[in-house]
Amino acid sequence: MLVIGIAGGVGSGKSSVAEHLASLGAASLDADQIGHDVLDEVEVKDRLVGRWGASITGTSGEIDRAAVSKIVFGETLEALNELSFLEELIHPRIARRLEKRIEELEQTEEFKILVLDAAVMFKAGWDRFCDKFVFVEAGEPERSSRCQQRGWTAEEFRYREANQELLGLKRSRADWIVDNSGTPEQALDQLTEIWNELVKLS
Repeated sequence: MLVIGIAGGVGSGKSSVAEHLASLGAASLDADQIGHDVLDEVEVKDRLVGRWGASITGTSGEIDRAAVSKIVFGETLEALNELSFLEELIHPRIARRLEKRIEELEQTEEFKILVLDAAVMFKAGWDRFCDKFVFVEAGEPERSSRCQQRGWTAEEFRYREANQELLGLKRSRADWIVDNSGTPEQALDQLTEIWNELVKLS
């Protein structure tokens, strides 16, 4: 099974690209969603509440990701330290789940291509699971605008962008580059061409 990593800046449209490739017949894994599941693990919740207090939990006892984001994303040394604590806690757990799920999908022999959508692909070392990479490109103003449509502030966009790898590094690892600054139809045309190449490789 050919594993394709989807990389790009915050708000570039990585998830949309992964979804379209999945609609063409690829299996799909979303590391962010797996990260949400990891936050539900009892040991993880206990450690986070032990460090940051019960104010980071919701009414049902679940971890409030918005509250956690306010703690770990910022320019202060304290925020950087808390982000490191969080990443050291959850990244290995996410990696284990990714590895297990990839193995399960391979064993089914149902899919020849798998796309992995992960915002911190290279920083977390999850690129080791991938054979090829697609880089999704869009300008910073457009990406910032998309994120603000999600409810982020310009400051949140800047902090999250800073937490990810340099765009140049991601781009340099790409086997294909998708220009997602135009219309959805233009992006889909590019993805169809990439898909045809992936099918030949798989």
